[in-house]
Amino acid sequence: QVQLAESGGGLVQTGASLNLSCAASGGIFKNYAVGWFHQAPGSERELVAAISGDTETTYVPDSNKGRFTISRDNAKNTANLQMINLKPEDTGVYYCAAEEGFGVFVGAYDYWGQGTQVTVSS
Repeated sequence: QVQLAESGGGLVQTGASLNLSCAASGGIFKNYAVGWFHQAPGSERELVAAISGDTETTYVPDSNKGRFTISRDNAKNTANLQMINLKPEDTGVYYCAAEEGFGVFVGAYDYWGQGTQVTVSS
């Protein structure tokens, strides 16, 4: 079983960049795909990026391509989400999650962090 902890959120202005980090412990990290999810106020969680355990496959929805980049370092048990050109609609809680397959849906992920708040002011 893997435990996850996010960091790096904060309050930024429109157009700024943020780098979110997810630190994993308690499992063999490379065996898990990692997904980053965004939950806006009053909305359901949505996948913004995912990366396979071996780092060879990434998925970023078209709506986020060019702004969000996911990466991981299995030697350090970390996964990162680089976000650029942030917009007010990017505001919300960002969660990292892990699963042994490679899914794009919330239900596919078994392990979740507590989330980190990102607020983008206009």
